[in-house]
Amino acid sequence: MSALLEITGLRTHFNTRAGVVRAVDGLDLRVAAGEIVGIVGESGSGKSVASFSVLGLVDPPGRIVAGSIRFRGEELVGADPARLRRLRGREIAMIFQDPLMTLTPVLRIETQMVEAIRAHERVSAKAARVRAIEALARVGIPAPAERIRAYPHQFSGGMRQRVAIAIALLHSPALILADEPTTALDVTIQGQILYEMQRLVAETGAALVWVSHDLAVVESLADRVCVMYAGRIVEEGPAARVVAAPAHPYTRGLLDSLPGGALAGARLRQIPGMTPSLLDLPPGCPFAPRCPIAAPACASEPPIVAIAPGRTARCHAPLVREEAA
Repeated sequence: MSALLEITGLRTHFNTRAGVVRAVDGLDLRVAAGEIVGIVGESGSGKSVASFSVLGLVDPPGRIVAGSIRFRGEELVGADPARLRRLRGREIAMIFQDPLMTLTPVLRIETQMVEAIRAHERVSAKAARVRAIEALARVGIPAPAERIRAYPHQFSGGMRQRVAIAIALLHSPALILADEPTTALDVTIQGQILYEMQRLVAETGAALVWVSHDLAVVESLADRVCVMYAGRIVEEGPAARVVAAPAHPYTRGLLDSLPGGALAGARLRQIPGMTPSLLDLPPGCPFAPRCPIAAPACASEPPIVAIAPGRTARCHAPLVREEAA
């Protein structure tokens, strides 16, 4: 399958007074058209910075220091800012964790959606308004012709996120980047939005990269999952297989910490320690200080081990060595 988005050796660093923070440190990722890819990891793993890097939204003191980001074969690293502005919203859309990062509180929803359409297309305000109402209806906003005249504060958190999703879908983008868009929502609303995103991706054929700290959410949504730790992918494969039989100890730790997998009354098995400082990563495998099966070999750079076709783990001693085809 040809790649719509291909990231190779991406390194995004932040220069601070304390030193260089290696937020993304050698990321390789391929996303095909129509595919849903989940990126999972704790806070500070680099997953959000990776998605911002695709859109060129990393500002000083952060910068891309190495690597390639190709969208439909076009190199985005070092691309002209005007070209990136044309891509943002029209061909590559972003859904942020907080919808108020997308919505301006002092403008009606109608104004914001119409301007978003006319920024990329030469259409009348009337035609743009009709499209905006259709987009709101598509994401489940009731009475969209009336609600479009409301201000963001007149919507609940879940409804604001639906509006943000509708704005992202206005131009039928080929690629949607979603940065933990359901984290602040209750479980019922979260489930509704996940269902709607799956349906919308199936209808439009867009590719979706869903960034989350919750492996259970990603399993229910994604075709493929990439587990990130300390700026790099440590395990990748079909979501169902990764969750059923994790190969990397870090993935195992994430699953063990989920309440749904614990016996009634039993304490959750937490990953010991804290994520390492990206200013001073330990030598070799950065997960080694927290790993229950760490060995002397972990002081050296771990290899990328092929578990099965399309499934890998970056580990000296993966929990799954080889899967049957």
